[in-house]
Amino acid sequence: MKELTKKRIKAYVIDSIISTTVTFGVEYFLRKKVKNEFVHNVITPSVVFWGLEYAQLRKSGQTIGYKLNELSLESEDGSKPSCEQLVKRIAYRDTVGPFKYLKDPKAYINEDGSVFAQDRFAGTVVKDINQKS
Repeated sequence: MKELTKKRIKAYVIDSIISTTVTFGVEYFLRKKVKNEFVHNVITPSVVFWGLEYAQLRKSGQTIGYKLNELSLESEDGSKPSCEQLVKRIAYRDTVGPFKYLKDPKAYINEDGSVFAQDRFAGTVVKDINQKS
């Protein structure tokens, strides 16, 4: 496994832990108003994770996990990702992306780790800040 891929996985785990912690706080207040368990088990965690990721990437091109692992997200042309790119990337990663990987894992194993299925779809690339391009 490439070093950049390992860093991306670490960043995702860190972001998931942060999102889970925030979700517990949100659910504490939401449980009093909403009784539907589907909302608590599916909707709330997804909305919190996507919302936190979108806000952080939109603001600085990095999530907390990316910052700790010295990664940044950019458009393929090196510019800041657009709102549309971020939404496409997040939605694709959590829906179609895993199936694309399972269908053809060799297409991603031979890459350097900067482009996964969601990045190809959205036109983004993850870069190691300390690595010279």
